[in-house]
Amino acid sequence: MQCFIYKSLKKEHLYLYIDKKDDFSKVPELLFKSFGGLAFVMELELTPERKLAREDVEKVRASLKEKGFFVQMPPTEMPAPLIVQ
Repeated sequence: MQCFIYKSLKKEHLYLYIDKKDDFSKVPELLFKSFGGLAFVMELELTPERKLAREDVEKVRASLKEKGFFVQMPPTEMPAPLIVQ
């Protein structure tokens, strides 16, 4: 399955995967606007064997088949533990 990945110009580490290049018609308008603009990153072949850095490839494939898009959210950063002496 081919996918096309775009990064948000508003928020770092926020990505949009779509099933057709430059076709954002399946992305809800409010969600699309929340990206604050998009920049194309890459085209990628998603296979069951492919490993993605921060997402489960089957989860991404299922979302692309069902909705035509997938949103990769930025990682949630945990604050460093407070060291009490």
